[in-house]
Amino acid sequence: MSSEVLHVAREKLKPHTLLLHYAISSLMEELEAVDWYRQRADDTEDADLRAVILHNAKEEMEHASMLIEWIRRHEPLFDAQLREYLFTDKPIVEVEHEAMDRGSPIKTAEPDPNSRK
Repeated sequence: MSSEVLHVAREKLKPHTLLLHYAISSLMEELEAVDWYRQRADDTEDADLRAVILHNAKEEMEHASMLIEWIRRHEPLFDAQLREYLFTDKPIVEVEHEAMDRGSPIKTAEPDPNSRK
């Protein structure tokens, strides 16, 4: 498993923080499963087993994508960053330099410590 452990007492966490933790932990587990399935598919010599394992990996990618979308919808800075970096053909570091030159939201967006979202 990824990280089901909370680093702060549950009662001190805002509901939004706890939900985000659930989503991030689940995303980590889905991505880890994709990695494990891909490694096993590479390792097996049985074509039928490889097909089943790769099918499973594809389903985990679907789950991971759904979690990324949930995170995007519920965390504005993730939303801004995903919109900045995904689905572009430019070199990734070039996109980052352009974003920083424009005043990337990562420079200005600070979580409100008083928000109980």
